[in-house]
Amino acid sequence: MKIRIVLIDDHHLFRKGLAALFEQDESIEIVGEGSDGREALDLSEKMEPDIMVMDISMPNLNGLEASRQILKRYPGIKIIILSIHTEKVYVKTVLESGISGFLLKDCAFDDLREAIDVVQQGRIFLSPKIEGMMKKEHYYWNQLALPVLNELSEREREVLQMLSEGKSVKEIAQSLFLSPKTIETHRKNIMDKLDMHTIPELVKYAIREGLTDISK
Repeated sequence: MKIRIVLIDDHHLFRKGLAALFEQDESIEIVGEGSDGREALDLSEKMEPDIMVMDISMPNLNGLEASRQILKRYPGIKIIILSIHTEKVYVKTVLESGISGFLLKDCAFDDLREAIDVVQQGRIFLSPKIEGMMKKEHYYWNQLALPVLNELSEREREVLQMLSEGKSVKEIAQSLFLSPKTIETHRKNIMDKLDMHTIPELVKYAIREGLTDISK
């Protein structure tokens, strides 16, 4: 049977390029494509893929939060992350989210193809650069505390990302089908949990934690 894969990346040309490469492999079937975490959630339910290949820095709902929610609802789906980020705290957070593979975007396609076979067999695949970083920083990884980000609920992390992207309370409420008053409550709870008091503080925190990317 073919390995059923969904591709999620907000860079259209990059995603289409991957799809074209996979089309040459008779053992793989691309069953869906999306450009953000919300589309990833929809496609995980509609298509029930074997594997999702997903970016991290995406608008509306980032790949890390989407991965958390997908693995909670559909534990049988394997997720391979493709990212440009190599910051230590960021990488550790990704690895602790339960994903099956983590590669950097500058990897060779053969590495990604190998990762698909490895995770399909129920094993973990890490980019050689990430694996080398972990071995070199062994003490650091063991001592590093979990980010405060994990203390936020799923909804609070979604709201935090949207706030950091410059969306207003009204826009967030419309996007999440909630009332502005509910979003205001989420914002207050986020600030209380993170001990932050202004939106600029939240934006800096979200960028540092990889929830949003100012380069996009």
